[in-house]
Amino acid sequence: MASLHYFKWSFIVTAVGLALGAWLGWNATGTIGGMFAVFFICAVLAVLEISLSFDNAIVNANKLKEMTPVWQRRFLTWGILIAVFGMRVLFPLVIVAIAASIGPIAAMQLAINEPAEYSRIMLDAHLSIAAFGGTFLMMVALSFFFDEHKEIHWVHVIESRVSRFASIRGAEITFVLVLMLIFAHLVDSAEKLTFVMSAIYGLITFLFVDILGRVLDKANEAMVGAAKGGLGAFLYLEVLDASFSFDGVIGAFALTQNLFVITIGLGIGAMYVRSMTIMLVERGTLMEYRYLEHGAFYAILALSVIMYAQAVVHVPEVLTGLGGAVVIGVALWSSILYNRHNPAEVEGPSLQSTTEDAGGRH
Repeated sequence: MASLHYFKWSFIVTAVGLALGAWLGWNATGTIGGMFAVFFICAVLAVLEISLSFDNAIVNANKLKEMTPVWQRRFLTWGILIAVFGMRVLFPLVIVAIAASIGPIAAMQLAINEPAEYSRIMLDAHLSIAAFGGTFLMMVALSFFFDEHKEIHWVHVIESRVSRFASIRGAEITFVLVLMLIFAHLVDSAEKLTFVMSAIYGLITFLFVDILGRVLDKANEAMVGAAKGGLGAFLYLEVLDASFSFDGVIGAFALTQNLFVITIGLGIGAMYVRSMTIMLVERGTLMEYRYLEHGAFYAILALSVIMYAQAVVHVPEVLTGLGGAVVIGVALWSSILYNRHNPAEVEGPSLQSTTEDAGGRH
Protein backbone atom coordinates (compact mmCIF):
# COMPACT_ATOMS: atom_id res chain seq x y z
CA MET A 1 0.00 0.00 0.00
CA ALA A 2 2.92 2.34 0.69
CA SER A 3 3.87 2.18 -2.98
CA LEU A 4 0.45 3.27 -4.27
CA HIS A 5 1.10 6.97 -3.70
CA TYR A 6 3.71 6.86 -6.46
CA PHE A 7 0.93 6.01 -8.92
CA LYS A 8 -1.50 8.77 -7.91
CA TRP A 9 -1.10 10.77 -11.13
CA SER A 10 -1.08 7.58 -13.18
CA PHE A 11 -4.47 6.63 -11.73
CA ILE A 12 -5.79 10.13 -12.48
CA VAL A 13 -4.52 10.04 -16.07
CA THR A 14 -5.98 6.54 -16.45
CA ALA A 15 -9.44 7.70 -15.34
CA VAL A 16 -9.37 10.78 -17.58
CA GLY A 17 -7.89 8.86 -20.53
CA LEU A 18 -10.37 5.99 -20.40
CA ALA A 19 -13.27 8.44 -20.03
CA LEU A 20 -11.99 10.36 -23.05
CA GLY A 21 -11.64 7.09 -24.96
CA ALA A 22 -15.22 6.16 -24.13
CA TRP A 23 -16.35 9.60 -25.32
CA LEU A 24 -14.46 9.14 -28.60
CA GLY A 25 -16.15 5.76 -29.06
CA TRP A 26 -19.59 7.22 -28.42
CA ASN A 27 -18.91 10.23 -30.63
CA ALA A 28 -17.72 8.03 -33.51
CA THR A 29 -20.39 5.30 -33.35
CA GLY A 30 -23.24 6.65 -31.25
CA THR A 31 -23.64 3.21 -29.65
CA ILE A 32 -22.88 1.71 -26.24
CA GLY A 33 -21.03 -1.12 -27.95
CA GLY A 34 -18.79 1.28 -29.86
CA MET A 35 -18.11 3.24 -26.69
CA PHE A 36 -16.99 0.14 -24.77
CA ALA A 37 -14.97 -1.11 -27.75
CA VAL A 38 -12.80 2.04 -27.80
CA PHE A 39 -12.66 2.02 -23.98
CA PHE A 40 -11.33 -1.57 -24.10
CA ILE A 41 -8.77 -0.76 -26.83
CA CYS A 42 -7.39 2.14 -24.77
CA ALA A 43 -7.04 -0.17 -21.75
CA VAL A 44 -5.30 -2.90 -23.79
CA LEU A 45 -2.89 -0.37 -25.33
CA ALA A 46 -2.01 0.92 -21.86
CA VAL A 47 -1.23 -2.61 -20.64
CA LEU A 48 0.79 -3.27 -23.83
CA GLU A 49 2.86 -0.14 -23.27
CA ILE A 50 3.51 -1.01 -19.62
CA SER A 51 4.58 -4.58 -20.45
CA LEU A 52 6.91 -3.40 -23.23
CA SER A 53 8.41 -0.55 -21.21
CA PHE A 54 8.97 -1.91 -17.70
CA ASP A 55 12.62 -2.50 -18.55
CA ASN A 56 12.68 1.10 -19.77
CA ALA A 57 11.70 2.26 -16.27
CA ILE A 58 14.56 0.27 -14.74
CA VAL A 59 17.13 1.72 -17.14
CA ASN A 60 15.70 5.22 -16.58
CA ALA A 61 16.12 4.77 -12.83
CA ASN A 62 19.69 3.55 -13.30
CA LYS A 63 20.56 6.65 -15.34
CA LEU A 64 18.65 9.04 -13.08
CA LYS A 65 20.78 8.10 -10.08
CA GLU A 66 23.73 9.73 -11.90
CA MET A 67 21.83 12.98 -12.51
CA THR A 68 21.54 16.02 -10.28
CA PRO A 69 18.17 16.51 -8.53
CA VAL A 70 17.44 19.42 -10.90
CA TRP A 71 17.87 17.27 -14.01
CA GLN A 72 15.98 14.44 -12.39
CA ARG A 73 12.97 16.73 -11.97
CA ARG A 74 13.35 18.04 -15.52
CA PHE A 75 13.32 14.55 -16.96
CA LEU A 76 10.35 13.45 -14.85
CA THR A 77 8.33 16.52 -15.95
CA TRP A 78 9.45 17.77 -19.36
CA GLY A 79 10.85 14.40 -20.32
CA ILE A 80 7.53 12.63 -19.83
CA LEU A 81 5.73 15.31 -21.86
CA ILE A 82 8.17 14.76 -24.71
CA ALA A 83 7.72 11.00 -24.36
CA VAL A 84 3.91 11.10 -24.40
CA PHE A 85 3.23 13.82 -26.94
CA GLY A 86 6.46 13.74 -28.91
CA MET A 87 6.77 10.00 -29.47
CA ARG A 88 3.10 8.99 -29.33
CA VAL A 89 1.73 11.85 -31.49
CA LEU A 90 4.45 13.76 -33.33
CA PHE A 91 6.71 10.82 -34.17
CA PRO A 92 4.07 8.87 -36.19
CA LEU A 93 3.11 12.11 -37.96
CA VAL A 94 6.75 12.79 -38.89
CA ILE A 95 7.16 9.24 -40.21
CA VAL A 96 4.04 9.56 -42.38
CA ALA A 97 5.02 13.06 -43.54
CA ILE A 98 8.46 11.86 -44.66
CA ALA A 99 7.20 8.63 -46.24
CA ALA A 100 4.36 10.34 -48.13
CA SER A 101 6.34 13.52 -48.89
CA ILE A 102 3.68 15.72 -47.31
CA GLY A 103 3.67 18.33 -44.55
CA PRO A 104 2.92 17.55 -40.89
CA ILE A 105 -0.47 19.29 -41.09
CA ALA A 106 -1.39 17.19 -44.12
CA ALA A 107 -0.24 14.10 -42.19
CA MET A 108 -2.56 15.06 -39.32
CA GLN A 109 -5.43 15.51 -41.74
CA LEU A 110 -4.62 12.12 -43.25
CA ALA A 111 -4.72 10.52 -39.78
CA ILE A 112 -8.15 12.07 -39.12
CA ASN A 113 -9.79 11.68 -42.51
CA GLU A 114 -8.07 8.59 -43.94
CA PRO A 115 -6.88 6.47 -41.00
CA ALA A 116 -6.50 3.32 -43.15
CA GLU A 117 -4.03 5.04 -45.50
CA TYR A 118 -2.24 6.58 -42.52
CA SER A 119 -1.89 3.13 -40.95
CA ARG A 120 -0.63 1.62 -44.21
CA ILE A 121 2.15 4.22 -44.50
CA MET A 122 3.18 3.63 -40.89
CA LEU A 123 3.31 -0.13 -41.36
CA ASP A 124 5.32 0.25 -44.58
CA ALA A 125 7.92 2.16 -42.54
CA HIS A 126 8.17 -0.66 -39.98
CA LEU A 127 11.31 -2.18 -41.49
CA SER A 128 13.30 1.03 -41.14
CA ILE A 129 11.97 1.64 -37.62
CA ALA A 130 12.77 -1.92 -36.50
CA ALA A 131 16.33 -1.76 -37.86
CA PHE A 132 17.01 1.69 -36.36
CA GLY A 133 15.44 1.01 -32.96
CA GLY A 134 16.83 -2.52 -32.74
CA THR A 135 20.38 -1.30 -33.33
CA PHE A 136 20.13 1.52 -30.80
CA LEU A 137 18.69 -0.74 -28.09
CA MET A 138 21.25 -3.44 -28.82
CA MET A 139 24.05 -0.95 -28.23
CA VAL A 140 22.37 0.17 -24.99
CA ALA A 141 22.25 -3.41 -23.71
CA LEU A 142 25.75 -4.37 -24.85
CA SER A 143 27.24 -1.24 -23.28
CA PHE A 144 26.05 -2.57 -19.93
CA PHE A 145 27.62 -6.01 -20.38
CA PHE A 146 30.81 -4.89 -22.17
CA ASP A 147 32.12 -3.12 -19.07
CA GLU A 148 35.50 -4.11 -17.70
CA HIS A 149 34.63 -2.48 -14.35
CA LYS A 150 31.44 -4.49 -13.95
CA GLU A 151 31.76 -6.56 -10.77
CA ILE A 152 28.27 -7.99 -10.19
CA HIS A 153 27.31 -10.78 -12.60
CA TRP A 154 23.93 -12.49 -12.70
CA VAL A 155 24.65 -15.17 -15.33
CA HIS A 156 28.28 -15.38 -14.28
CA VAL A 157 29.48 -17.82 -16.94
CA ILE A 158 28.43 -15.40 -19.68
CA GLU A 159 28.85 -11.96 -18.14
CA SER A 160 32.29 -12.51 -16.64
CA ARG A 161 33.63 -13.56 -20.05
CA VAL A 162 31.91 -10.73 -21.91
CA SER A 163 33.28 -8.11 -19.50
CA ARG A 164 36.82 -9.29 -20.30
CA PHE A 165 36.32 -8.26 -23.92
CA ALA A 166 35.33 -4.74 -22.89
CA SER A 167 38.96 -3.60 -23.05
CA ILE A 168 38.99 -4.43 -26.78
CA ARG A 169 38.03 -1.24 -28.58
CA GLY A 170 34.84 -1.57 -30.61
CA ALA A 171 34.01 -5.11 -29.44
CA GLU A 172 30.29 -4.41 -28.97
CA ILE A 173 30.11 -2.46 -32.24
CA THR A 174 31.62 -5.43 -34.07
CA PHE A 175 29.01 -7.73 -32.50
CA VAL A 176 26.19 -5.45 -33.67
CA LEU A 177 27.60 -5.14 -37.20
CA VAL A 178 27.93 -8.91 -37.54
CA LEU A 179 24.34 -9.46 -36.36
CA MET A 180 23.19 -6.66 -38.68
CA LEU A 181 24.77 -8.41 -41.69
CA ILE A 182 23.26 -11.77 -40.71
CA PHE A 183 19.73 -10.36 -40.62
CA ALA A 184 20.37 -8.30 -43.77
CA HIS A 185 20.91 -11.58 -45.65
CA LEU A 186 17.53 -12.82 -44.41
CA VAL A 187 15.63 -9.70 -45.55
CA ASP A 188 14.12 -9.54 -49.04
CA SER A 189 16.59 -8.33 -51.67
CA ALA A 190 14.57 -5.18 -52.37
CA GLU A 191 14.74 -4.19 -48.71
CA LYS A 192 18.35 -5.08 -47.85
CA LEU A 193 19.69 -1.57 -48.41
CA THR A 194 16.86 0.00 -46.38
CA PHE A 195 17.51 -2.37 -43.48
CA VAL A 196 21.28 -1.85 -43.47
CA MET A 197 21.11 1.93 -43.84
CA SER A 198 18.49 2.26 -41.08
CA ALA A 199 20.56 0.04 -38.78
CA ILE A 200 23.70 2.11 -39.48
CA TYR A 201 21.76 5.29 -38.67
CA GLY A 202 20.71 3.66 -35.39
CA LEU A 203 24.35 2.88 -34.59
CA ILE A 204 25.49 6.38 -35.50
CA THR A 205 22.70 7.90 -33.39
CA PHE A 206 23.79 5.88 -30.35
CA LEU A 207 27.44 6.85 -30.79
CA PHE A 208 26.52 10.52 -31.38
CA VAL A 209 24.26 10.67 -28.30
CA ASP A 210 26.88 8.87 -26.21
CA ILE A 211 29.68 11.22 -27.30
CA LEU A 212 27.47 14.31 -26.96
CA GLY A 213 26.38 13.18 -23.51
CA ARG A 214 29.98 12.73 -22.37
CA VAL A 215 30.98 16.16 -23.73
CA LEU A 216 28.01 17.95 -22.17
CA ASP A 217 28.41 16.23 -18.83
CA LYS A 218 32.17 16.90 -18.83
CA ALA A 219 31.35 20.58 -19.28
CA ASN A 220 28.86 20.29 -16.42
CA GLU A 221 31.49 18.54 -14.33
CA ALA A 222 33.88 21.43 -14.84
CA MET A 223 31.21 23.90 -13.72
CA VAL A 224 29.92 22.11 -10.63
CA GLY A 225 33.07 20.23 -9.65
CA ALA A 226 31.67 16.71 -9.74
CA ALA A 227 30.66 14.25 -12.45
CA LYS A 228 26.88 14.50 -12.37
CA GLY A 229 24.66 13.66 -15.33
CA GLY A 230 22.82 16.65 -16.73
CA LEU A 231 21.79 17.57 -20.27
CA GLY A 232 23.79 14.70 -21.77
CA ALA A 233 22.00 12.10 -19.65
CA PHE A 234 18.68 13.81 -20.38
CA LEU A 235 19.23 13.52 -24.15
CA TYR A 236 20.33 9.90 -23.78
CA LEU A 237 17.14 9.01 -21.90
CA GLU A 238 14.94 10.77 -24.46
CA VAL A 239 16.46 8.86 -27.37
CA LEU A 240 16.26 5.66 -25.33
CA ASP A 241 12.56 6.23 -24.67
CA ALA A 242 12.04 6.90 -28.37
CA SER A 243 13.62 3.55 -29.23
CA PHE A 244 11.43 1.75 -26.69
CA SER A 245 8.29 3.41 -28.00
CA PHE A 246 8.84 2.29 -31.60
CA ASP A 247 7.52 -1.19 -30.94
CA GLY A 248 4.48 0.01 -29.00
CA VAL A 249 3.48 2.62 -31.58
CA ILE A 250 3.73 0.19 -34.50
CA GLY A 251 2.01 -2.59 -32.56
CA ALA A 252 -0.85 -0.28 -31.64
CA PHE A 253 -1.93 -0.11 -35.28
CA ALA A 254 -2.82 -3.80 -35.07
CA LEU A 255 -5.61 -2.84 -32.67
CA THR A 256 -6.79 0.51 -34.06
CA GLN A 257 -5.99 3.00 -36.80
CA ASN A 258 -7.24 5.98 -34.79
CA LEU A 259 -4.27 8.20 -33.86
CA PHE A 260 -6.09 9.71 -30.89
CA VAL A 261 -7.06 6.34 -29.41
CA ILE A 262 -3.42 5.20 -29.78
CA THR A 263 -2.21 8.37 -28.08
CA ILE A 264 -4.59 7.89 -25.14
CA GLY A 265 -3.71 4.24 -24.60
CA LEU A 266 0.06 4.60 -24.94
CA GLY A 267 0.01 7.86 -22.97
CA ILE A 268 -1.62 6.09 -20.02
CA GLY A 269 1.05 3.39 -20.19
CA ALA A 270 3.82 6.00 -20.34
CA MET A 271 2.55 7.59 -17.12
CA TYR A 272 2.88 4.25 -15.30
CA VAL A 273 6.44 3.91 -16.61
CA ARG A 274 7.15 7.36 -15.14
CA SER A 275 5.62 6.35 -11.79
CA MET A 276 7.64 3.13 -11.72
CA THR A 277 10.81 5.11 -12.48
CA ILE A 278 10.20 7.48 -9.56
CA MET A 279 9.47 4.58 -7.22
CA LEU A 280 12.64 2.73 -8.26
CA VAL A 281 14.75 5.85 -7.69
CA GLU A 282 13.29 6.98 -4.36
CA ARG A 283 13.06 3.53 -2.77
CA GLY A 284 16.49 2.42 -3.93
CA THR A 285 15.05 -0.75 -5.47
CA LEU A 286 17.96 -1.23 -7.88
CA MET A 287 20.39 -1.39 -4.96
CA GLU A 288 18.11 -3.64 -2.94
CA TYR A 289 17.62 -6.14 -5.77
CA ARG A 290 21.07 -6.58 -7.27
CA TYR A 291 20.05 -8.53 -10.39
CA LEU A 292 17.00 -6.46 -11.36
CA GLU A 293 19.08 -4.17 -13.56
CA HIS A 294 20.70 -7.18 -15.23
CA GLY A 295 17.29 -8.58 -16.06
CA ALA A 296 16.26 -5.28 -17.64
CA PHE A 297 19.30 -5.20 -19.92
CA TYR A 298 18.80 -8.85 -20.91
CA ALA A 299 15.20 -7.92 -21.77
CA ILE A 300 16.44 -4.95 -23.81
CA LEU A 301 18.90 -7.18 -25.66
CA ALA A 302 16.12 -9.67 -26.41
CA LEU A 303 13.84 -6.85 -27.58
CA SER A 304 16.52 -5.54 -29.94
CA VAL A 305 16.96 -8.98 -31.52
CA ILE A 306 13.17 -9.34 -31.80
CA MET A 307 13.00 -5.97 -33.59
CA TYR A 308 15.59 -7.28 -36.05
CA ALA A 309 13.58 -10.48 -36.44
CA GLN A 310 10.43 -8.47 -37.18
CA ALA A 311 12.09 -7.40 -40.41
CA VAL A 312 11.81 -11.04 -41.49
CA VAL A 313 8.79 -12.51 -39.64
CA HIS A 314 5.93 -11.13 -37.56
CA VAL A 315 6.44 -11.39 -33.80
CA PRO A 316 3.31 -10.66 -31.71
CA GLU A 317 3.77 -7.64 -29.44
CA VAL A 318 2.13 -9.54 -26.58
CA LEU A 319 4.88 -12.17 -26.78
CA THR A 320 7.51 -9.43 -26.79
CA GLY A 321 6.07 -7.79 -23.67
CA LEU A 322 5.57 -11.05 -21.79
CA GLY A 323 9.08 -12.23 -22.62
CA GLY A 324 10.65 -9.11 -21.12
CA ALA A 325 8.42 -9.31 -18.06
CA VAL A 326 9.40 -12.95 -17.47
CA VAL A 327 13.13 -12.18 -17.67
CA ILE A 328 12.79 -9.28 -15.23
CA GLY A 329 10.65 -11.44 -12.94
CA VAL A 330 13.32 -14.15 -12.85
CA ALA A 331 15.97 -11.51 -12.13
CA LEU A 332 13.85 -10.17 -9.26
CA TRP A 333 13.38 -13.64 -7.81
CA SER A 334 17.14 -14.33 -8.09
CA SER A 335 17.77 -11.08 -6.22
CA ILE A 336 15.36 -12.07 -3.46
CA LEU A 337 17.08 -15.45 -3.10
CA TYR A 338 20.48 -13.75 -2.95
CA ASN A 339 19.27 -11.36 -0.24
CA ARG A 340 17.96 -14.27 1.83
CA HIS A 341 21.34 -15.99 1.71
CA ASN A 342 23.34 -12.79 2.20
CA PRO A 343 21.34 -10.65 4.65
CA ALA A 344 24.39 -8.65 5.75
CA GLU A 345 24.86 -7.20 2.26
CA VAL A 346 21.26 -5.95 2.11
CA GLU A 347 21.89 -3.47 4.90
CA GLY A 348 23.20 -0.18 3.51
CA PRO A 349 22.25 3.27 2.31
CA SER A 350 19.34 3.49 -0.06
CA LEU A 351 19.61 5.03 -3.50
CA GLN A 352 17.49 7.91 -2.33
CA SER A 353 19.79 8.80 0.54
CA THR A 354 22.85 8.30 -1.65
CA THR A 355 21.43 10.65 -4.26
CA GLU A 356 20.50 13.21 -1.63
CA ASP A 357 23.96 13.06 -0.07
CA ALA A 358 25.58 13.52 -3.45
CA GLY A 359 23.29 16.42 -4.21
CA GLY A 360 23.97 17.93 -0.81
CA ARG A 361 27.69 18.16 -1.51
CA HIS A 362 27.06 20.78 -4.17
